[in-house]
Amino acid sequence: MIDISQLKFDQNGLIPVIVQDSSTGKVLMLAYMNREALELTIQTGYMHYFSRSRNKIWKKGETSGNVQKLKNLFLDCDGDTLLAIVEQTGVACHTGNETCFFTTLEGNGEKIATDIIFSLMETINDRKQNYVEGSYTCYLFEKGLDKIVKKIGEEATEVVIGAKNGQKEEIIYEISDLMYHLSVLLAYFNLDWPDIFKSLKERMK
Repeated sequence: MIDISQLKFDQNGLIPVIVQDSSTGKVLMLAYMNREALELTIQTGYMHYFSRSRNKIWKKGETSGNVQKLKNLFLDCDGDTLLAIVEQTGVACHTGNETCFFTTLEGNGEKIATDIIFSLMETINDRKQNYVEGSYTCYLFEKGLDKIVKKIGEEATEVVIGAKNGQKEEIIYEISDLMYHLSVLLAYFNLDWPDIFKSLKERMK
């Protein structure tokens, strides 16, 4: 539990809060809290912020429904910044984007590791809903569950063979194939990788 007396609010009585998605690890937004907003967040379990433009406290998602359920709250080493780990409902940004950090200023916009798997799932789910001529993913959904699980069995066998061969590049290639087909299976049952991550987390106890 954070001792509020340890926090270093600025001259306006505010402290910045970095907000991170508990499922994807993505940084969703940066906002500010005053003492009352922080107390409301802790009491209710849902993120409340202080709007500098409106000069008032607001609950995230109070009009849009895109609420943020607090999972963990951390204080940095200097005591002047908070990190909130949240369960995000809907999108975080008022623009309709998943995160407020979608504009690249420097670099090539290369995705981080976790983004790759979620982008893959977005594509697979899109193919599930919208047929694209020549798409292998659409072909799998068209053939149905039996075809999907058959491919998973084949790819799992290929992983075993790759491991027995002791070739790292072959192992990487075959595991990538397996993960792709597992992703198709998840989409078939309207599941996603965060569901798997939650189950894996339980195995860490």
